[in-house]
Amino acid sequence: MKQNIHPTWYPDAKVTCACGNTFTTGSILPEIRVEICSNCHPLFTGQAKLVDTLGQVDRFVTDEPR
Repeated sequence: MKQNIHPTWYPDAKVTCACGNTFTTGSILPEIRVEICSNCHPLFTGQAKLVDTLGQVDRFVTDEPR
């Protein structure tokens, strides 16, 4: 195995979200900035809304089985 080819591992890398939430994780980068996290993602906060401008979902749900 070749020596000295692996990147430096940071076990306590700081992750900072645009919403202000911070947490630590393991990474090859010492600091990571993200736009969305589990603290502000609509799926995790319960604010997820389905956007359907063409009515495809309604048509699928109301169609009778074939």
